[in-house]
Amino acid sequence: MSAAATEQARISSEQAPDSGTDKADIVSREPATGAEIWRGKPCDVGDVVDRARRAWPGWAAQPLSTRMELVRRFANEVRKEADTLARTIAREVGKPLWEANAEVEGVINKVESSIRAYAERTSQRKLDSALQGTMAVRHKPHGVLVVLGPFNYPAHLPGAHIVPALIAGNAVIFKPSEKAPASGEILARCFNRAGISSAVMQFAPGGPEEGQAFVAHDGVDGVLFTGSAHAGISINRRLATRPDKIVALEMGGNNPMVVWDTPKLTDAAAIIVQSAFATAGQRCTATRRLIVKNAIYDAVMAEVKALADRVIVGAPFDEPAPFMGPVIDNAAADGLTESFLYLLSHGGRAIKHLVRTQEALPFLSPAIIDMTAMKDRPDVELFGPILQVVRVDDLDEAIAEANNTRFGLAASLIGGTPQEYNRFWANVRAGIVNWNRPTTGPSHSAPMGGIGLSGNHRPTGYYAADYCAYPVASGEMEQPRAMIGVGLR
Repeated sequence: MSAAATEQARISSEQAPDSGTDKADIVSREPATGAEIWRGKPCDVGDVVDRARRAWPGWAAQPLSTRMELVRRFANEVRKEADTLARTIAREVGKPLWEANAEVEGVINKVESSIRAYAERTSQRKLDSALQGTMAVRHKPHGVLVVLGPFNYPAHLPGAHIVPALIAGNAVIFKPSEKAPASGEILARCFNRAGISSAVMQFAPGGPEEGQAFVAHDGVDGVLFTGSAHAGISINRRLATRPDKIVALEMGGNNPMVVWDTPKLTDAAAIIVQSAFATAGQRCTATRRLIVKNAIYDAVMAEVKALADRVIVGAPFDEPAPFMGPVIDNAAADGLTESFLYLLSHGGRAIKHLVRTQEALPFLSPAIIDMTAMKDRPDVELFGPILQVVRVDDLDEAIAEANNTRFGLAASLIGGTPQEYNRFWANVRAGIVNWNRPTTGPSHSAPMGGIGLSGNHRPTGYYAADYCAYPVASGEMEQPRAMIGVGLR
């Protein structure tokens, strides 16, 4: 193990309660090399929750200005650790270093956008009436919130829950993905070094067992989750009888992109390749289904394939810099390979084959497959670099095909007129609807979430403030004043 990994493991053992030696270690390995990057014990869920509950009242009692100042200090700590954090993300997840650097920048930028969002969406309001006194609206934190993080953006996506939750006055338990604990630990360390105690913002490594235990624990007031629809549905089902717990689910998508009449085919191809293959297709907002007007199909696909053929797949620190790294592990690569073969054997026509470029490591080339001939296309999120193409004749058919999914996260129209975009926007079912823009890369100043199997109407992003605090309405008068005017003897 490297010196950096040894130091990370030491910090982990000091900050996280030890559950004993009976549980197997959590081990994180670099997808690009297979080398171990982090090892540690799963946390003790009961101890972590008890510690958070003891710490929460003191944190909630801090002035809002103090909490905001401390998260600003967190942003400064991330700036100090930017290179270490980016290189750890690149190693642990496999994404190119340029993309890991962009993720760290997103973590920093999230702080100010969260402060603005809290002021805008949870501001204190009063309505005065001479006879009725004052009606005030204020917001309270929920208490102890568990943040369950994903592997694909192991710092930015958890941070998008953690920062708003802390600003609102909640104590936070952060369980990173078991596939990305090293990145999560550095993130937690930045919070703690900023002056937010390791009881108020706890790093709690664990696997699925610990995640399920946090969800079920009576001392947890809410669960903020980013991950697969399968795991999110499991959380929702587990808490179906607990309306007292806030649950925010940001899940995946089988996202459509419709390509219509446009003279800018080169630009369209760049948007398509960016949307489908960035992060090796491991984004919840990645384009999975490309729906193309028949009349321009050949021209569009020629441009897309030519650009996809130029995509460099490589390790995070390779020169020249790759566009795509590996997928997260060999199990994911094997599953994607099997899925591609299934599509091929059930009516799919390969435009660009999925290739395992290194036998023992999870490097996959971008793949494109025409699925028009397959009648019952599987409605699943293939979390990797596989783009499925469907040809259609008119815009109504394109919109119907875009909506032919249980998911509803992101959709985009490339080309078309303003009137056609208005039709598309009005009729497509998704929480993010774009025009001549990728399905990926949502703004910090906008909500981020979807409908159907993509979410539960509690979008993160700018709207995270909505689920991190609850509104309290108060009728207030300085002295009691009342009378009963009817119905008395």
